Amino acid sequence: MAELIAADPAPREHVLEFIRILEDGGGGAAIRPFLAEDFVLFEAPHLLAPEGSTRTLGQVLAGADQSGQVVAGQKFGIRRITCEGGRVVVEADWSATALMDLRYWDAGDTIRARTSSVFEVRGGLIVSQDSYDCYFRDS
Repeated sequence: MAELIAADPAPREHVLEFIRILEDGGGGAAIRPFLAEDFVLFEAPHLLAPEGSTRTLGQVLAGADQSGQVVAGQKFGIRRITCEGGRVVVEADWSATALMDLRYWDAGDTIRARTSSVFEVRGGLIVSQDSYDCYFRDS
């Protein structure tokens, strides 16, 4: 008898599930199944990283493990999703509570940003994410 093999989730649904895992506080082990071995995260310059950054899978997983010490209660308010083939563009309002004093926020403050991310999904895995984040400094 032939074995039934579940089809890879559509790129849009795969990215949305990845975002849900991040909202649930998922660390490296929780997000690993969504990311390809050669995954790369590019972050354009923003308030917290004025020079931007490019991170490999290992660096992203380590950062996910550490994020629970920095922020809690991440929320992504999806504004718009555009999908063409394996490319998924997500525009969202992001917020989280700072768990420690940061450059522009004190512990307990709400950090807010408007984000746009371009994900490339191949073979059911995210191979890259280019993020463009605009953080708000409440006055």
